[in-house]
Amino acid sequence: MSQLARFAWAALYWNVAVVLWGAYVRATGSGAGCGNRWPLCDGDVVGASANGQTIVEFTHRITSVVSLLIVTGLVVWCWRVTKKGDWARYSAVLAAVLLANEALLGAALVLLKHVGNDQSAGRILFLCLHFGNTLLLLATLSLTAAWLSNSSRSFTLISKWRAASSIAVGLLVTMVTGITGAVAALADTLHPATSLPSSLAQDFSSRTPVLLRLRLLHPAMATIATGYILWVIWRSSSERNRFSRSAIALIILLFVQVGIGMTNVLLLAPVWGQIAHLFVADALWISLVLASADLVLEAAKEGRTT
Repeated sequence: MSQLARFAWAALYWNVAVVLWGAYVRATGSGAGCGNRWPLCDGDVVGASANGQTIVEFTHRITSVVSLLIVTGLVVWCWRVTKKGDWARYSAVLAAVLLANEALLGAALVLLKHVGNDQSAGRILFLCLHFGNTLLLLATLSLTAAWLSNSSRSFTLISKWRAASSIAVGLLVTMVTGITGAVAALADTLHPATSLPSSLAQDFSSRTPVLLRLRLLHPAMATIATGYILWVIWRSSSERNRFSRSAIALIILLFVQVGIGMTNVLLLAPVWGQIAHLFVADALWISLVLASADLVLEAAKEGRTT
């Protein structure tokens, strides 16, 4: 593996860590820690007068700036050592665009005051856009790292359009599941339950806020996505007469994710449970993207090694 490929994997891991820290910001209610100022912070971040929520939020902004620098470096390095037609250089550029959009969406959440205890429709909309953008960012970074690790860097789409379409639907359903999970996590943060019965009563009561009733979408979508992905894995593995390592890894991650999700429900979504759930979700998404790319893309020609 070249140094550039190692750097690309490091960029992916760093951004996963930033995403997890962003979830910690939301779960601890620290999103308003810097007030309505962006990118600066309205409050002390050092010294005895520093507020804990301010430190948490400002740390997230610093790590996001580091992400911008890392991905910018990845783009420059890719364009210097790869040739025209290498998909890795274009996926790196797309990752940089998505990361910039990520920063803008984060800024909009702060400047429009969609932080803290706000549960407006605007916050839900921007949250969905933010998390959807995050998944696309992780997808482009993971593909960039994978393509830089291989000799083949130019591809064509397979001619089996039905197989390609079914895989694309699987990715879309998984993305929607992740987005509904972000909404459910926000509901858990803003409306913590004192017991499992009261939590279930909140979900089905007509008097509860809309945000809580939207929480039911996540387990429903998760059930659909799990069943669909398992079906796609079974069908593609049957055609090959074997289960690949990536297929087995996906199956394991799916059941681990379901287990963590159920644990979160039973324990009323503790912060550590939410972070663990998101971490496995990111790992599952990255694995699914890479496995899908292997299934729907064929090497067109040999790329130049770096």
